[in-house]
Amino acid sequence: MSQHDQEFERRARDLYLRASRDVDPAIAGRLRAARRTALAKPQTSAAHRLLLPTGAFAVLALAALMAWRPGVAPSAPPAVTQMADTDPNDLPPDADSADPALYKDLQFYSWLAYADTPTSSRK
Repeated sequence: MSQHDQEFERRARDLYLRASRDVDPAIAGRLRAARRTALAKPQTSAAHRLLLPTGAFAVLALAALMAWRPGVAPSAPPAVTQMADTDPNDLPPDADSADPALYKDLQFYSWLAYADTPTSSRK
């Protein structure tokens, strides 16, 4: 420590001792009681000691359940269709003007649309 720091520390200590002698006894007693309370070891219950680990476990369990959903297969991203390649006449007819028989086998038409891809080769 430098000479200046030592002088500052000595003056601060002298000022503290002089001020502590001039403190009212009632206030000094309250200050000592507050000091004892602050320095006393806090009494924690078992519930308080288990709160943090239990909360951390709950957060981890929730994250694991959100990442892993049993019985649900991961879904593929939706297929992107380009509207520039479609002809307006290729759109399905309105429900009012369409033949009701078309709606009977929608799964077949869906399968047909996915099976008839431009990359498939037919000879």
